[in-house]
Amino acid sequence: MALIVQKYGGTSVGTVERIQAVAQRVKQTVDAGHSAVVVVSAMGKSTDGLVKLAYDISSSPDRREMDMLLSTGEQVTIALLSMALQELGQPAISMTGAQVGIVTEADHTRARILSIETERMERYLNQGKVVVVAGFQGISNEHDLEITTLGRGGSDTSAVALAAALRADCCEIYTDVPGILTTDPRIVADAQLMSEITSDEMLELASLGAKVLHPRAVEIARNYGVMLVVRSSWSDEPGTRVVSPIPKPRSLEGLEIALPVDAVEFDTDQSKVSLLRVPDRPGIAARLFGEIAQQDLDVDLIIQSIHEANTNDIAFTVTQNSLNRAEAVAEAIAPALRHDLDPAAGEAEVMVERQMAKVSIAGAGMIGRPGVAARMFSTLAHAGVNIQMISTSEVKVSCAIDAEDCDRAIAALCQAFEVVSSPMRSDRQPGQAEQTAPPVRGAALDLKQARLAIRSVPDRPGMAARIFNLLSDRSISVDMIIQSQRCRLVNGIATRDIAFTVALMDADDAQAMLQAAAKEWGMGEVAVDKAVAKVSVVGTGMVNCPGVAARMFDALAQQHINIQMIATSEIKISCVVPEAEGVQALQAVHAAFGLSGNERIVVPA
Repeated sequence: MALIVQKYGGTSVGTVERIQAVAQRVKQTVDAGHSAVVVVSAMGKSTDGLVKLAYDISSSPDRREMDMLLSTGEQVTIALLSMALQELGQPAISMTGAQVGIVTEADHTRARILSIETERMERYLNQGKVVVVAGFQGISNEHDLEITTLGRGGSDTSAVALAAALRADCCEIYTDVPGILTTDPRIVADAQLMSEITSDEMLELASLGAKVLHPRAVEIARNYGVMLVVRSSWSDEPGTRVVSPIPKPRSLEGLEIALPVDAVEFDTDQSKVSLLRVPDRPGIAARLFGEIAQQDLDVDLIIQSIHEANTNDIAFTVTQNSLNRAEAVAEAIAPALRHDLDPAAGEAEVMVERQMAKVSIAGAGMIGRPGVAARMFSTLAHAGVNIQMISTSEVKVSCAIDAEDCDRAIAALCQAFEVVSSPMRSDRQPGQAEQTAPPVRGAALDLKQARLAIRSVPDRPGMAARIFNLLSDRSISVDMIIQSQRCRLVNGIATRDIAFTVALMDADDAQAMLQAAAKEWGMGEVAVDKAVAKVSVVGTGMVNCPGVAARMFDALAQQHINIQMIATSEIKISCVVPEAEGVQALQAVHAAFGLSGNERIVVPA
């Protein structure tokens, strides 16, 4: 007999008839010999109605009172679903987050779960009852008895946290789509249903805007090894399994407040090739990485910096034994690019760094926590380590540094993030890792980002730390971070440009803060561009699979879409493109990787 946690969203319980249908599905689970805990959201759009009532009363309602109000929505659903189960002859009991023992931070409207007391739930389960739990809510502690809500994705988070605490065999997330799709079917009509996806891939896609699962829920599943299944409320199809690695032993205390970084990784087999002053037009990246793919060279980090005049810089890393061939490709392409340049801009130039290392911090806990990258940069600065390249993803931040600085960097990072081991990435042969996984599992589009560019940042340890600590202090999360490869002298000081993306709503605030600090820190102009889009592809199968980046860049070039920034991790490639071309870019890369399905999937509005 298995213990299964099921979660039903607001659409699935939006009417009495739908609540009765959910009761039938839950009873089928129990009749199959399983124990069930059911987590539900508020009915339909009732939470939106409660929010409207609050703002009809007050233009800035108190956050504590908002929690008191919003927590009532789920309480309606749990009572009705329990009644529906009882009508079917299935014993059931409804419980609020407080009654279940979900203890959270005392941070109203956005609390994180600290612990869950399971004794009461287990007692009811042993009596053969279905425990119906109000998602999205908890209680601050047993003394204050303050009702709290978990914010966005709170019901998903409640369900997965309960599954972790109860050591459930599975957590099923029922929704209005048949599972996890290769991209947004409202943009790409032939998006395909995936039968399986890894939690790392899901973290990347969820954080890029795939709305089926919230990153907080995926983070808990990954940390505690919870098997997740995303299924449709309207059919018996198996849906999509989200598979997590076998986790390290982890305490359930501080459940959602785990250390943000699980591992410090390094790779000393790295060399860097930079192309400076290449034309800023569609097709350049596609041509360069297409040639590299033809040489069967596996590229690790790739960055393309923001343009300067009509040129920009592209840099990438390869293994040291691949460097000569990679350099030869770059040198062969550079002369052809010179014909496209304004003579005043200077010639395209190839630069090589032979002895490089890559140091990375990794962990699902860094999602949505401003300051993790800044802390890494500060740590390296205090250790006297200069950063030459930066590349970020949702679950990893990587920096390219001089090889001679690697040991010092690793020791400092392990101490700063309380990591007791720092495994070097294994030297796997091409095709050895994820042999059955496609190179790209899914694609995503983010239209809610803005790009900031800081010109002429002094090239010395600590500058990146200063910049991102300033943003962190205002709780501004940074996504893509790019540091230019071209070093320019400004008043006798070597400088580089730094560009990064933030949420659109944070752009003006970030620009104002950085402009205020620019003169004191010796930096130049701080520019913002709100008309950008980020298109990304994700897949564990791209590890040691040459040509994935080239295929993505070529798909964009064929649509004459200019790439403004590039950043990569082991399992994600992201490009910033003009906002007006974002949808076209997503459709192009989705088709390029053969992600389309035969059946049109309709998602309710």
